[in-house]
Amino acid sequence: MSLVSVEGLEVSIRGTPVLRGVSFDLAPGEVFGLVGESGSGKSMTALALMRLLPPGARMGGRVALEGRDLARLSERAMCRVRGAEIGMIFQEPMTALNPVRTIGEQVAETLLVHGALGRAAAMAAARARLARVGLDPARIPPDRYPHELSGGQRQRVCIAMAVALRPKLLIADEPTTALDVTTQAQILDLLGGLVREEGMALMLITHDLAVVAGIAARTAVMQDGRIVEQGPTEELFRARRHAYTRRLLAASTHVAARLPRPPGPPLLEVREALRSYALPRRTPLAAAPRLVAVDRVSLTLREGESLGLVGESGSGKSTLTRAILGLDALEAGAVRLGGAAVVAGAVPRAVRAQMQAVFQDPYGSFNPRHRVGRLVAEPFHLAPLPRAEAAARVAEALEAVGLRAADAGKYIHEFSGGQRQRIAIARALVIRPRLVVLDEAVSALDVRVRAQILDLLADLQGRFGLAYLFISHDLAVVRAVTDRVLVMKSGRIVEEGPTDRVLAAPSHRYTAELVAATPRIPEGWLT
Repeated sequence: MSLVSVEGLEVSIRGTPVLRGVSFDLAPGEVFGLVGESGSGKSMTALALMRLLPPGARMGGRVALEGRDLARLSERAMCRVRGAEIGMIFQEPMTALNPVRTIGEQVAETLLVHGALGRAAAMAAARARLARVGLDPARIPPDRYPHELSGGQRQRVCIAMAVALRPKLLIADEPTTALDVTTQAQILDLLGGLVREEGMALMLITHDLAVVAGIAARTAVMQDGRIVEQGPTEELFRARRHAYTRRLLAASTHVAARLPRPPGPPLLEVREALRSYALPRRTPLAAAPRLVAVDRVSLTLREGESLGLVGESGSGKSTLTRAILGLDALEAGAVRLGGAAVVAGAVPRAVRAQMQAVFQDPYGSFNPRHRVGRLVAEPFHLAPLPRAEAAARVAEALEAVGLRAADAGKYIHEFSGGQRQRIAIARALVIRPRLVVLDEAVSALDVRVRAQILDLLADLQGRFGLAYLFISHDLAVVRAVTDRVLVMKSGRIVEEGPTDRVLAAPSHRYTAELVAATPRIPEGWLT
């Protein structure tokens, strides 16, 4: 018997169809994968199941939980279903959590709202739930606040909240997208364990087909608000009956076409870089302990080369990147770009103009009040140009990344996520730098857009001779676009070498753990 039965689900927002005839079933204890590109309707399907649709939405069809049609329940009755019978985990835990309440209070809240327990009993149950998801109260006390936890720990809190009342259905919407590979593997193992032990059904929404291949018994593929193909996961991957499924799978294993080229002279040199931070004192009279974030790191990046920097969250990648960009001072060591010193607070404009950065969240790195032309032209404060020449450069940069010169007159909210990342790359290119630092620049993109951006980066590197420092937790992406890779752990470089060699035959145990934790589609499924 099905636990959840969705039949002919239709959703429109102010007359515009968003979901069209969506139908699927979930059995108790089953993991069901829902995959597709951004805008395909995956998250809207989850919100429809929870009856949390945006204003102006109209819903049709049948959504049954153990035979009850949720679409016909009153809001009051639906409030009793949410949390108690259907739990949901969102992609960004910091947004989902209340920053001014402790994690214990937030897990206990579900129990209190549903009247399951009194306050003292709810707090005791919250400790048990947090321990169940790997947050031992002796090590991570329930009186901690979200900002005191890592990304993976915050996601565990969200899982504890979602399963506090042992719901029959757990919906996980991109729960591992922003996590490093080892934390991602831990979260997926945790979810799989909860399904087995609690007997709940799990609907896993993701754009990562390798994640689905490793955990889901059945998978559905969504495109433009419709399910175009569904079935047992292995059978679906092997058969690939629908053209869209074939395109998704091809994009998920895509390797950017890059022309081999001889190494150029050294461009970026980091020598014995050291950076540490003071930690809170344990007692008022004790000396403040220090965390060494970057521990005597050295590296060289040559002109026209792509260098990957990988490691878990907290390994020191971001601190090292800030030092390279001249945004954070080192306690010892040196950074040189093109032979010139890069010292935080004293980087000459001519040196700063030689390096630009592209960040993970393009929308967050743009001023939404400015038009694209002004946003792309921002780096010209480092090397001013006459207005007409600057406008021509902006148009050239936009066209180089596959957009139109006329797009300079639009606002950033008028573009998709992939287009925004292209605009971010155009902004980095407009001043014609020698080095581009890409910090998780494709981690939030779906597989087809990611493949397009990787091809774009390879093409731009060939045309302009750019050097890339590519920071990522996604080893598949690093394998696709870099010549060499550095593996960072606890502030140190523990392994380096040609990317193919390091990832195929790692010599350091930590590198081997990263490679083993990376989800992958079994090779036999793609033949």
